[in-house]
Amino acid sequence: MNVAILGASNKPERYSYMALQRLRAHGHVVFPVHPTLSSIDGVPVFRDLDSIPEAIDTLTLYVGQEISTKQLEKIIRLKPRRVICNPGAENFELEKALSALGIQVDQACTLVLLGTNQF
Repeated sequence: MNVAILGASNKPERYSYMALQRLRAHGHVVFPVHPTLSSIDGVPVFRDLDSIPEAIDTLTLYVGQEISTKQLEKIIRLKPRRVICNPGAENFELEKALSALGIQVDQACTLVLLGTNQF
């Protein structure tokens, strides 16, 4: 499964970094997104959602509402099947807009979903 991580980090103490590692360990292909990083542990980082060259099944959000709201049009163009709003990344306006387009939005923790085989 192709998974984009909006708000990816190269800092091991960050949950988005942990998610990248665990997603890879579970066999998922990850597409980290961060405007200034070029790679994380050898994985190429994309500057924005529009630069991802593959179809994305799941987009997992590790950014606050202010940033994710500005990304709405790019998320729509990405056409993920599902968007996960991790704790601290909840955005009910975004959820409403995406749900209206048939995109599943979950208020959940990617790490917990992976750890309980619910991803």
